Amino acid sequence: MARVNLEYLKSFLAVVRLGGVRKAAQMLNLTQPAVTARIKSLESSLSAALFERTSTGMKLTKRGELLVKYAEQFEQLEEQVERNVIDPAGIEGQLRLGVSETIAQCWLPELIAKLHQQFPSLEIEIQVDISMNLRTDLLSREIDLAILLGPVSEYSVDNVELPGFDLAWYVGADVAMPADGASGYLRMPVITYARNTRPYRELKSELFTRVGAATALFPSSSLSACFRLVEAGLGVAALPCVLGQGLVADGRLKTFDPGWTPNPLRFSASYLGDPRSLMVETAASTALEVATRFLSDKNNL
Repeated sequence: MARVNLEYLKSFLAVVRLGGVRKAAQMLNLTQPAVTARIKSLESSLSAALFERTSTGMKLTKRGELLVKYAEQFEQLEEQVERNVIDPAGIEGQLRLGVSETIAQCWLPELIAKLHQQFPSLEIEIQVDISMNLRTDLLSREIDLAILLGPVSEYSVDNVELPGFDLAWYVGADVAMPADGASGYLRMPVITYARNTRPYRELKSELFTRVGAATALFPSSSLSACFRLVEAGLGVAALPCVLGQGLVADGRLKTFDPGWTPNPLRFSASYLGDPRSLMVETAASTALEVATRFLSDKNNL
């Protein structure tokens, strides 16, 4: 009777789900020859061809389609063992974590510290990027968990909604109040989030309605750069209160009220639901715990 290597079954499922050896190798952190060798060994042990290899790619054979069902049952059983039997402190592996810069500047250090308490052997790889890129990388399985402006509206993605970030309007502390009041500040350039983001799109639409098409928008993918530009008196911006309040207290910025404020930033901890991972699910729920505590502490200052 053939012995089936469970790691080879994982490689087989990765090739099936991602549509090829190259992407499967990236997700599994293996070389392409290693994944190819695993597939060939699996075929040899089962005495069956699992893929038809053509010029257009790899297509499952009938026996390959049958094996997918059994491989998924093995996968589900492994998940149950991992969830119910294995001590989380004993889990080894890698978490590829993608976060937006807002999160990186707020509670990312606390999240990493908490995850290392829960999974001492876990290696965490961090990528900071705009939400659009993080979404793309999540769906292509380049990262395991994305903390981004969400939720991600895809059937394959599970989302844990996180507390939002209230925004406030900021201007340099030395910029004089316009003669027509605080709304006059919006005649200055408005420094905002990167062009390919929801906050940019919403702010542009609102400014067009309230101020007019002549408003100058200066998008930036760097949140810290936005604060520095405002502090230098080069424009105004609606930015997270939790990051701006310290600069106001230091006398470097001041807030103003033009009569409206953009909606709070909404983030989610998003991950692919298949295959399930105790470590990734725990990381997402930990993000919710850390974010809630962080904003509670800030609001109580």
